[in-house]
Amino acid sequence: MDSKVDKSIFKITPRAVAFDFGQSSIHWIPNDPFSSHTYNAINLLLPAGEFWFCRVFNKALPSITDKTLEEDVRAFIRQEAIHARAHIVGQKFMQENAYDLQHGINTAETIFGQLLADQPFNLSMFKNKWVESNWLIARVGIIAAVEHFTGVIGQWTLDHSGSWDKNNADPEMSDLFRWHLAEEVEHRNVAFDLFHHLLQNKLGFYISRQVLMAGVFPIFMYLMADIGRSLARQDSLEEMQKLAKSSVFRILWELQRTGRKTGNVPTFTFLAKSVVRWLSPSYHPESEGNTAQALAYFEVSPAVNAAKKRH
Repeated sequence: MDSKVDKSIFKITPRAVAFDFGQSSIHWIPNDPFSSHTYNAINLLLPAGEFWFCRVFNKALPSITDKTLEEDVRAFIRQEAIHARAHIVGQKFMQENAYDLQHGINTAETIFGQLLADQPFNLSMFKNKWVESNWLIARVGIIAAVEHFTGVIGQWTLDHSGSWDKNNADPEMSDLFRWHLAEEVEHRNVAFDLFHHLLQNKLGFYISRQVLMAGVFPIFMYLMADIGRSLARQDSLEEMQKLAKSSVFRILWELQRTGRKTGNVPTFTFLAKSVVRWLSPSYHPESEGNTAQALAYFEVSPAVNAAKKRH
């Protein structure tokens, strides 16, 4: 939280939203199908992931002894559930535009519903109380690592999405990602603080978060590239179909090239540099975002204001 926000009165706030993609396009950033599909991929990956966040944090609640942190975790859970439902609306929009989303949805459900489940693949070892407890803490740490990226991408979006306006991006789809990512900035500290709270040992906390990030970063980048590639494969544009046949490394190079050229997506090097910052023993997500900037966006978000009018 930055100095412009009074910490004594600031509360993480779940917000109702209302979206209407009736006039939106799959290529919602005109003349930039790559950036459009990069963000579209989020619609496939996040619902299963964010509902999983909610399940894991609900299991962690009984272990929280700090009242303020407990309140933040409860607000985080409610925000993530709303995010998941909003992106399910995004999935329906894509299906209405004749996109088959099963590859991305199946991938997400395999990861979050099986690999990272309470008892992965029904292995009996996870019934052991010690294993169960430490597996819960490890999963909170995985969420902290993922939230590092959603937080830094959120701040990047607040700082750079003016390029979307300049390029006449669809306002409804732009608002979906701006609202969501602004809330990621708003609650960027919660998962990190919860992981630290559950794993009190300072050295163990530092080593654990580095080990987890070593796995999360490449997997995160692979999933975004692979799911984006599955969407490009179905695109009517020849350039997208050609890109869909490329390797993940080629997709990441395109992310770098497009980010530098258009400013519509963060570059790979931007994300990699954020991992370097994570390596610092003194790292905390507090330094990665501007809470006041996020809160200011909620005042002008069409989806937030539309939901207020309905109530």
